[in-house]
Amino acid sequence: MAAVLALLSSLLWGTGDFLAGYLSRRRSPFAVLGGSQVVGFVVMVLVATVTMSWGADPGGYLVWGVLASLSGAGALLAFYTALATGPMGVVSPISALGVLVPLAVGLFRGETPAPLQYIGILLAIVGVVLASGPEISGAAGLRPVVLAVVAAVGFGLFFVFLAAGAQESTIMTMTVQRGTTTLIIVATVLVARRGVGGLQRSDIPWLVAIGVFDIAANLLFGLSTTEGLLAIVSVLGSLYPVMTVVLAWAVLRERLAPAQYIGVAVALAGVAAISAG
Repeated sequence: MAAVLALLSSLLWGTGDFLAGYLSRRRSPFAVLGGSQVVGFVVMVLVATVTMSWGADPGGYLVWGVLASLSGAGALLAFYTALATGPMGVVSPISALGVLVPLAVGLFRGETPAPLQYIGILLAIVGVVLASGPEISGAAGLRPVVLAVVAAVGFGLFFVFLAAGAQESTIMTMTVQRGTTTLIIVATVLVARRGVGGLQRSDIPWLVAIGVFDIAANLLFGLSTTEGLLAIVSVLGSLYPVMTVVLAWAVLRERLAPAQYIGVAVALAGVAAISAG
């Protein structure tokens, strides 16, 4: 069940990223990010109320929710800045390596995947990097590479902090995380006097879809960490770039590099090996 939940979270994250990327072609990425985060916070408040999760012990999720927010928001900022200053074919694969952080944490805790699952983990990581679209030629420059590494570490820590808070309450961890991120965005708008203009009423369904997909993915991943090994579910949950690439190919007819086709196949082989193990 843990593997299924993690894979579903990956599918939803990848779909949400595809929708966000598509909308960002017409609107400011900052506006898209801000709008979807606010939607996510509203959804989480409703979910927490309906499920009567407010009674959970704050000591078990509050700090983890705040840390997840800081790491996730910092990673997104670094990632978007890296994409704006360097080639996506270099930045994206580096950021995808963030899965190594929760993987290392899980193994350090003494988690012991089966031998076949170790092979699956390796295949999945290699597949994600290849599917992200590695660009072999050209100089990326130091700044975008460093920012991509920062993003990778931030994304990896987000997984770790979300998993830690989920041991008490996945729902409340996500409510705190999304609420903190919303406050950060509002503070940024006020301090920098940078609005989230450019959005139109017709964009609301897009923002709702992006926010709901993201929240659902976070919740499913959090639940998966309570059911299975962090070293396993973090790898399965990190396959979202594969979904984004496949959707871009299927819907937008974007051409894939040969390495990306190989990456998708290798990632799927990794999933099969993890599941069989």
